[in-house]
Amino acid sequence: MNPAVAPPALVLRDIHLPDAPSLWPPAPGWWLLAGGLIALLAWGIPALLRRRRIRQQRERLLAMLAALQSELAGEPSPQRLAQLGELLRRLALLRYPRSEVASLSGGAWLRFLDETGGEGGFSDGAGRVLAEGPYRRRLPPDFDPVAVATVIRGWVEKNAHHAWRQEEDDGADDDAPQLGFVR
Repeated sequence: MNPAVAPPALVLRDIHLPDAPSLWPPAPGWWLLAGGLIALLAWGIPALLRRRRIRQQRERLLAMLAALQSELAGEPSPQRLAQLGELLRRLALLRYPRSEVASLSGGAWLRFLDETGGEGGFSDGAGRVLAEGPYRRRLPPDFDPVAVATVIRGWVEKNAHHAWRQEEDDGADDDAPQLGFVR
């Protein structure tokens, strides 16, 4: 190369880095993540509130059951027995669909209780007094409040181990119990 004929000085520029990505608008992945979080919250918060409400109802009913059982043991009367039967029906309505429970009475109600955890304690045992006892002026002389309370408590414990029906439901109102409590 001839040094006399030197090429003009090359003007070199430094390497230009691209601009930093802007924070807005976010990338599509962030939009999907935000949408998923909103959907999860929209589903999760009502579900958690529903579970909490059902749990509180169940605890309140179980406390009422314990109080009625102690009252029945102290002073047995048909009215207290009727209150105990009503409470048992409320618990059954929490656990099973209204269409299966609400229309039952007498022997059919006792058979239902036996089939769902009573193991014969209602139709053939001490629990049979729940069918006729509330409608009598006096309880039968062989009435044993401790045995009735044991049968009822056994049914409640067997059914409380399962998820209560409304915790599995999406809140179908046609089978929702009418408890007179928080709705």
